[in-house]
Amino acid sequence: MNLVFMGTPAFAVPTLDRIVQAGHGVAAVYTQPDRPKGRGQQVIFSPVKEAALRLGLRVEQPERVRRPEVVEHLREVKPDAIVVVGYGQIIPQSIIDIPEFGIINVHGSLLPKYRGAAPIQWAIANGEATTGVTTMRIDAGLDTGDMLLKWETAIRDDDDALSLGARLAEAGADLLVETLAGLAAGGINAEPQDNAQATLAPILKKEDGLIDWNRTARDILNRMRGFVPWPGTYTAFRGRRFHIWRARVAAEPPPRAVLEKRGRTLVAGCGGSTGIELLEVQLEGRKRMDAASFLNGNPITSAEPLGEQFS
Repeated sequence: MNLVFMGTPAFAVPTLDRIVQAGHGVAAVYTQPDRPKGRGQQVIFSPVKEAALRLGLRVEQPERVRRPEVVEHLREVKPDAIVVVGYGQIIPQSIIDIPEFGIINVHGSLLPKYRGAAPIQWAIANGEATTGVTTMRIDAGLDTGDMLLKWETAIRDDDDALSLGARLAEAGADLLVETLAGLAAGGINAEPQDNAQATLAPILKKEDGLIDWNRTARDILNRMRGFVPWPGTYTAFRGRRFHIWRARVAAEPPPRAVLEKRGRTLVAGCGGSTGIELLEVQLEGRKRMDAASFLNGNPITSAEPLGEQFS
């Protein structure tokens, strides 16, 4: 097929690679404009741009994909399909109407569950046992288009958003190539989504990482795994932001929202008479460290409260 690819994050790179490996032509790769990042404000290319340059593909980076000159370019290219994976812009109807086989999206959930920008993170955070990827035709709604193919996998106890995202990215790449072959052969029957079964996975906010100590230990650990690498999970300790990066269920928890020292370990009380043992932490302004190293510089002689106001 003659394709146009639209994507930005690392999650999209395996799909772009696999499309080229499968012998499809890619007339252009659209990705978000380069933007300065970090303390030095160094301009960083998106993972998809880096991949496109490596593959020798034409790169387009419009501020707004709905601009008339962009729409006109796509009409001139006449792609059989446009593949979208985490592009980061809403595709207007004027572009949706161009390709014969439609705009095909690789979405990191089993639709209609977890429509939105962060399906992988919220599936873990909410304690789902399974998830997967879905190829679908984009329409004017938010991940509401007809479904084409699905792939399902278990969410492992040691999965976090990074490890699960990498697994889904590879599976999604294979599923997309299979979807293109099926569409070309006329062997795929698109299936409408059941809107009554839909759930949302909104873009993550910094506040999502704030720990609610009324939640059970399992709920907090799920959010800890889901919100890696950002926003992480954090609370207030001694008036400062206190990130908890890794933890496990504690056998004998202290009272809720209380931090206690147990030998060379730290335990915190959660809702439902449960608790967590803190394994890796980071006090605001300090580096990440294990609990024993933290105790070396921050002695705890008695139980201390968690979750009070930041200074």
